[in-house]
Amino acid sequence: MDGSGAVAAPTPFACMRTLREGRAMKDSVERFLSALQAEKGFSANTVSAYRNDLNQFVGFLTNDLGVSSWSEIMDSHLTSYMLALREREYATSTVARKTAAIKSFFAYMVDSGSLRADPSEQVASPRVEKYTPKAMSEQEIAALLAAPGKRIGSADAERDEAMLWVLYSTGMRVSELVGLDLDDVDLETGTIRCTGKQGRTRTVPLDERARNALSAYLQNGRTAILRDSDDQALFLNHRGNRLTRQGFWLILKKYADEAGVGEVTPHTLRHSFATHQLTQGRDLSDVQRILGHVSIATTQVYQRVASEMGNGQGTGGDGADGVVPRFPELAEAVSESR
Repeated sequence: MDGSGAVAAPTPFACMRTLREGRAMKDSVERFLSALQAEKGFSANTVSAYRNDLNQFVGFLTNDLGVSSWSEIMDSHLTSYMLALREREYATSTVARKTAAIKSFFAYMVDSGSLRADPSEQVASPRVEKYTPKAMSEQEIAALLAAPGKRIGSADAERDEAMLWVLYSTGMRVSELVGLDLDDVDLETGTIRCTGKQGRTRTVPLDERARNALSAYLQNGRTAILRDSDDQALFLNHRGNRLTRQGFWLILKKYADEAGVGEVTPHTLRHSFATHQLTQGRDLSDVQRILGHVSIATTQVYQRVASEMGNGQGTGGDGADGVVPRFPELAEAVSESR
């Protein structure tokens, strides 16, 4: 503070020191993230989310609180950060994820000998309300799947129809869908291999209509979009590169609007697949395997939704017969590996 009572601006040297300190703390974050990928097999998407969350935390510590190293962290620093998150009105689920990232990081720092004690030990994770997955009715699914077919002769439409059928009829996650390569598809046996969380792979059956849509795309649509003959990505964007999750989201939104089915996310199709399979009487353990759930408790959440649909709540009415994928030998067709 100068003689006038005003707060003095940070000197260039102070700014440089803050940058160095922040960089050193971020280096620790990067070592932690590398360990997550190498030792625990976390997906690139999870690592990216953790990186953003932890870098935000580092920025708050260095810029707002003047912390220069991890060894300086105290309970009060973490309390201040949690209050700051609340003031910014983040969703409870977002705060829970950020808290989980921080607690995992400090556990790593203690395990690796970088810290003697875990300053986040007393930080409670916010309670996230359990939610009931939203499943589309069979009629809504039928309208969505039919939307690309209205664009006759379009290579993009052939790709989009194949993607929608594959996503719905296998219950894949969108990250698994856009990560598919050509050699993951076996049209002869009617199966497709995908890589899920923590690098776990599973081979699941394709519904006949999904198989037909994929076959048409591979014969015509993909050839028209392809730029590099060596590209092994199954689904390509208009530049001939692998389609991204964000790209698929935009495509899905377009067709959902055209079909008039309201707001739909890629996970809505996964929820719908699971719910419709259980509504048709499929065994819960079969659905667990095809979805790639480690715990059957994760799959059980769909039973209540299926029960409501079976009682006439949220059903599609007439005109959607046959849209639900049917796999007579589903249990035998699904295989998993690491």
